[in-house]
Amino acid sequence: MAALGALRHCRGPGGLQLLPPAGRPWASSSSSSSSSSSSSSPEPLAALGRLAARLLDTQPLAGWRARLQRYRLRTKNAYCGHVQQLYGDDVAAAFFAVSCGGGARFEGRDEWLRPDARGRCGPELLQLRERPVVAIDLRGTDVTYGGLDNLVRLRRLRHLDLGGCRHLDDWGLARLQALGGSLRELSLAGCPRVTERGLATLHHLRHLRRLDVSELPAVRHKGLVRILLEEMLPRCQVLGMDDGEVPAAAGQPPATPPHEQDTSFGAKVPGCGSHGARTVLRDAERH
Repeated sequence: MAALGALRHCRGPGGLQLLPPAGRPWASSSSSSSSSSSSSSPEPLAALGRLAARLLDTQPLAGWRARLQRYRLRTKNAYCGHVQQLYGDDVAAAFFAVSCGGGARFEGRDEWLRPDARGRCGPELLQLRERPVVAIDLRGTDVTYGGLDNLVRLRRLRHLDLGGCRHLDDWGLARLQALGGSLRELSLAGCPRVTERGLATLHHLRHLRRLDVSELPAVRHKGLVRILLEEMLPRCQVLGMDDGEVPAAAGQPPATPPHEQDTSFGAKVPGCGSHGARTVLRDAERH
């Protein structure tokens, strides 16, 4: 009885509240649950924030996509060694060109061998394996330095079109010296990564008769480079590299219409002539 009286005394206005007030048995449980929920609620919110940040982070996805593109490019430009061992260099080169979406022409034929509706080589390719390949068309394809390994063993190749190949660079042009004994026509028009250094390596193509180097945005001093090419290949017709070919700034018209421009190279570029061309050649070979 004395203990019960002491407890009642503690519940008085001035004592400690050891027991919940009468009539509200849920007060303590609700307060404890609310405090526990308030203390634990930031954890799932933080987890959701980390998950959203990871989903919105596109850098790993972009890196994976870039690696996948490089892998596909290497696969597309792989050396067709198995085909070469079975059917020879000419069939392997034609197979590579057609697989890239281009074409090949064999000696004694006017028709080009192109991919079929499914993008594959037809059975006609094996019927022509006794004839050499004389022309390869790789315009606008994804050919790279490694892909040119499929062409450098050709001994009768006279025409090669590499126009618009966005992955072709100066190192790729250096590989073409293996074709110097037979190549007569070469097109590099519209290759964005070709510079003066790559063009300086074309002096190995002594039998070249026609060279298209128009629309090369990475080449500076186009007039000087044209003189350089004409000196290196005196019997070759050089197309492009005119003074009027230099594009105007984006969104701006040319300062002078092409039909009113002075076509004399000396009036456009200072220091032109044979000495200037040889200087460009020496600088390109030095680098």
